Order: sequence, then C-alpha cells, then structure tokens
Amino acid sequence: MGKIITRLGDGTPVELSESELMRDLEDGTEDAADRGKVPPLTKEELQHLFEIFKSPYRFVSVEPGKEIVLSYDGTPLKMWRTQVSVNRIQCLEIYEKLMGADTLELGHVDYSFKSIKPIVGFEQPLLEKALLTTTAPIFYGAMPNLGLYSQPDGPFPNPAELMPMGKIKEAQESYEAAVEEAVKDIVFVCSSMYESGADGIILDTVGAAGDADFLAGLKATEILKKRYPEMCIELGMAGEFVLGMHGDLTYDGVRLAGLYPHDQVKLAEKAGVTIFGPVCNTSTNKSSPWNLSRAITFMKACGEVAKIPIHVNMGMGVGAVTVHDHPPIDIVSRASKGMVEICRLDGL
Repeated sequence: MGKIITRLGDGTPVELSESELMRDLEDGTEDAADRGKVPPLTKEELQHLFEIFKSPYRFVSVEPGKEIVLSYDGTPLKMWRTQVSVNRIQCLEIYEKLMGADTLELGHVDYSFKSIKPIVGFEQPLLEKALLTTTAPIFYGAMPNLGLYSQPDGPFPNPAELMPMGKIKEAQESYEAAVEEAVKDIVFVCSSMYESGADGIILDTVGAAGDADFLAGLKATEILKKRYPEMCIELGMAGEFVLGMHGDLTYDGVRLAGLYPHDQVKLAEKAGVTIFGPVCNTSTNKSSPWNLSRAITFMKACGEVAKIPIHVNMGMGVGAVTVHDHPPIDIVSRASKGMVEICRLDGL
C-alpha cells in the first residue's frame, strides 16, 4: 500500500497511508458536524474526497463545463506581495488579460473603509480610469475593521483594555458606538464608489473584530440596498463562527455571537447581501484532508439553506488552503475541486 503525499495546514509536506487519509477525512467532518450542529459528510462524499487526494497528479480539476465563477478580494495587493512593480490599474489588467479573471476588485493598500473615507476623492478617478481599460466587472472593496475605531487609532475607548479591568458595560458601549461610526464610513465610501461606476461592492473580512464587526456589515448593507436596490454587494466573512466580543448584539432578533456559516447567510440575506462568502479557517497542525473535509461540511450546510449565491472564501488560511501568501497548487486545486463537486456553490 503506497503512501499519499499531501500537506499540513501550514504547508509542510507529509505522507499518509490510505487508512490515515480516510481517518483524517472522517475526523474532519465529525469535528465540523459537532461544532456547527450540522450533518457530517456521507460515506460517498468522503470516498470522493479520498479519491481526490489519492490522485498522483500535482494539479487536479473539475470536468470541462463544470467550472464556476471566481471573485477576488484585495486584487492589487496580491501582486504587490510578489514584488511585482505595477500600479493598481495594471494589476487589474494582468488579472483580466493574462490570468483570465472573471471579476476584478479595486482596493486601497490600507484596506479599511475608515482609512479610505478621507481619500475617496482620489479613488474615484482611479476607478473610472480602470473601467475604461478593462471588461470584467470591477468591485470596490475594503474591511469594516472595527479595530480602527478604538483608541489610540480611533475615538472610542479600547474594549480590549476595558474588559480585563472588569468594565464590561463600558466595553460593550464602546463597541456599539464604533458600529454606528463604521456604518457611516462604509455607506459613504460605497456610495461614492458605486456612483463613480463600480459594478459592485465587497465588504471583506467581516466579523474580524467579532459580532460588532458583523453587525456593522449587516447594517451598512441594509442602508445601501435601500439607497441602491440594484447594487451588488458581496459580503465575505473573516471566520467560521462569529466571535462574541460584545456578546449581546443582535440583528433581526438573532444573537450574532457564535453563528456558523449556515446561520450567518440567513442574516446576510435579510440585510440584502447579493453574494455571501462563508469561511472555514485552516488548522496549521492538521492535514489538508482533515481541513478540507471539515471545511466542506460547513460549506455544504451553508449552501443547502442559502437563497443567494455562495462564493466560498478559499486561500491563504481559509477553505482548507494552506497558510501561505502563495499557496501550493496541489492543495489549492484539490480543495477547489472537492468544494465545487460536493457543495452547492455559485463561485469561489
């Protein structure tokens, strides 16, 4: 019985026997099922993943005709990380004309709405110029990033300093105040860029600062959709469950803390989100089969209840992809193939 070459979540190459591979697949789905209170993968689905990882080829793919749409976040930033000396418009042109991207996203290097608001007047003509040299839809995106609203960077007391002192109420009030300011910034920037021609908006890494961060994304979406009913808003999450940093925040009567993707998407729909990007975080000390089985379990449950398009977040530490700026193609292709063939997705 030969060894199967795969990787750990941190990218380290590792060899597994067939029995070890199947055990990792089974353990991964059971972990997700237990945490999210969702059904585990079936024996047939686990066997399908087993065959994907057993393939001796470095790159695997879906059958022709079964490809799905790809959307991107932080497009120009990916090029800069590789030390490619091009401007942001050239980055978009490379993604479209050389890499065949389905969609594009223009974003600022300081990828947060609060930071972009003072310079939005400089971002608008850049977007307008990019629209003249590209064909694919261009989104404009950034993060709510509620951390920027806490002192010393922002106007409100830092909840991370208040809570250890037992000042829970004060910390919660600070989060609530930050939500209101973040919503104003998100709506201002998104409105400005949409009126300058953006084909859509991406609220990225939503929930990174916990339930208050998620609430800001939902509230901003609700306002934007009332103002521009036709606006396409893609909301991508930061983690597989919502951290209860505040703990008592609700949206439409539902407590936000602790929600997993299959519950997050229901609130996203109510807020008016067009495309939802659920997340499953990669564990660096577990194998890629374990991570993929676990991620697919969450995403399958999300897709089954979703009434809006689902674009699963995959790359650099999410969606069973290894924690790298430049993830290895053997894992990216296997994770993408497994995700597409088992889950009911509209894109990645």
